[in-house]
Amino acid sequence: MTENGPVLTGGCQCGAVRYRLARPPSRVSVCFCRMCQKAVGGYFGAYASSRAEDVVWTRGELSLFRSSEVAERGFCGVCGTPLSFSYRGSGRLSVSTGSLDDPAAFPPGVAHGIEGRVPFFADICELEGTRTEDDIPADEMVRYRSRQHPDHDTER
Repeated sequence: MTENGPVLTGGCQCGAVRYRLARPPSRVSVCFCRMCQKAVGGYFGAYASSRAEDVVWTRGELSLFRSSEVAERGFCGVCGTPLSFSYRGSGRLSVSTGSLDDPAAFPPGVAHGIEGRVPFFADICELEGTRTEDDIPADEMVRYRSRQHPDHDTER
């Protein structure tokens, strides 16, 4: 926590790339377009938009892919985690909400690219489910120990 509010941080799965937001994002959205689906390997991308100067890369270096003539996407070159999206020259940078240390802190307020929304999307949250631990026998849990970087800053 700072005197201006919470410290907003995030990073990739392996911890090689970390960032801090100087202030809360101004807009949080999901995008169902096919390009976002491919970029994140899922049914939609989710992004928290900020002024580019409000995103401070605190560890490592972002790798970039120019996904169209106007847009580029940032990712960790070590583990491949999708980390950012921006329209080149816009002065804005969106971080992937899943890379935030607290992704639940910023719910989306708008959806883009709805032409790409899969027809069964509304039904997904109604699926019967289990907790991760419920599907793993207790004597095998040690094999499933996470190597993921914790959701907070560390020395490495």
